[in-house]
Amino acid sequence: MAKKSKDPGIGHNSRENAKSVINADGSSNVQHINRKRNLNDLYGYFMGISWSQFFVLIVLVYTFLNMMFGLLYVLIGIEQITNTKGTFLEDFLNGFFFSAQTLTTVGYGGIVPKGIAANFIAVFEAMLGLLCFSFITGMLYGRFSKPKAYIAFSKNLILRDFKDQKTIMFRLMNSRKTVMIEPAIKVTLSITEKDEEGEFKRNFYELKLERSNIMYLPTVWTIVHNIDTESPLFEYSKEAIKKLNAHLYIVLHYHEKSFSQVVYQIYSYNFADLITDVKYKQTASFDAEGYTVLDHETLSAVEKNEV
Repeated sequence: MAKKSKDPGIGHNSRENAKSVINADGSSNVQHINRKRNLNDLYGYFMGISWSQFFVLIVLVYTFLNMMFGLLYVLIGIEQITNTKGTFLEDFLNGFFFSAQTLTTVGYGGIVPKGIAANFIAVFEAMLGLLCFSFITGMLYGRFSKPKAYIAFSKNLILRDFKDQKTIMFRLMNSRKTVMIEPAIKVTLSITEKDEEGEFKRNFYELKLERSNIMYLPTVWTIVHNIDTESPLFEYSKEAIKKLNAHLYIVLHYHEKSFSQVVYQIYSYNFADLITDVKYKQTASFDAEGYTVLDHETLSAVEKNEV
């Protein structure tokens, strides 16, 4: 008989249309309210966003600062840095470009502050520029040096007959060329069902896997859960399993040679995306010289399961 696991921090209460608390890519799907914020959140935010978002944000902040200081130079009198051009737009552009030179401490020399007010503003802006670019440099180093797993999971979760019993399977591979050393995986099943009082509740089970850890992984690892008498899914038919309001929550860790430390990756599957009576295609083959060739595009490739 399957043993229920303790609440892994998700909570037992649920509802019929409750969404997964973990997205498929491992990110949190929890909506936070009334959360206090502090400056430490800023570092976490910059480390967590994508590279494209990071650089777009830098460009936007850089442009905004130059526009703000360019406007300030116009307001105090553009004559304090250069001769006026007679129109607001041209004077603003001169202030904008002088601001960019000051903020980056380039200082071409074509435009220089002459008045006291302009010099005070330029001094403050130069200091702000040094601080901003030091911050950006630190963020760039942190993002590049941050240990991170690059594991690709199969898009599909399959249910098939294997060795005279039902099994649930998914596959994973390392997106890098390095070998995964001592990978270990833990899979938790969450099933949302009505209790005797008609309330929706989540039940959690730690799934027993065919293998939960291996010595190293150079190619592909197929994770297999056999639906035997100890499985929480034993009492369900294939059709009933596919209709379950259930999710798999996965935690994988291994030693990453690139960073010389252990890295983690989280992933989740929704049973609504489960497919039945198929099997995975081979992803590894041999070339003419006998080398193993791993095709990353076939990680999720399936074919009809011939019984």
